[in-house]
Amino acid sequence: MTDEELVVSARVDASAMDGLLKKYTPMVKGICARFFLHGGESEDLEQEGMVGLYSAINTFGAGGANFSSYAYSCIRNAVLDAVKKSTGAKHSALNDFVPIVEIKSEPYSVNPEDEVIKSEQRSEFLLKISKILSSMEFKAMVMRLDGVSVADIAVALGKKPRSVTNALNRAKTKLEDMYREGN
Repeated sequence: MTDEELVVSARVDASAMDGLLKKYTPMVKGICARFFLHGGESEDLEQEGMVGLYSAINTFGAGGANFSSYAYSCIRNAVLDAVKKSTGAKHSALNDFVPIVEIKSEPYSVNPEDEVIKSEQRSEFLLKISKILSSMEFKAMVMRLDGVSVADIAVALGKKPRSVTNALNRAKTKLEDMYREGN
């Protein structure tokens, strides 16, 4: 079975879900290996990546990008969101805090419902643009939105920087047209 067929099966079959999760675990670990979660362990970051993978399985739609590219984007975005949260100014006091006395209380946490909604909105956006953009445009745009330089995107995609710039310009035009039409 192709990955796309496995995704459809995974939504109703636990063994297909387990198979996809196992197959893409090395991708999750590879992505997580490039990042550091301030105040957390590497396993915490991998767990965030697995949440991104699970989200990709549940939100992937046929057409547009292949599942592997879509999963990569969802995993990377989940990991980047976790890293940004851990290093943001909002959390700097907690990250740099050295306790004088250990306090037995529940730590402050972000509302999980808000986080799920935010993640689902991002996944819906990625799914929507994956149907409009070509595979190269989608990959380049997602990487660029994640702050990757054009030169690094060119290396990752095995293309010349000028080709990546052209793909980004085409993607930008298509997305502007999409928003003008109200989609």
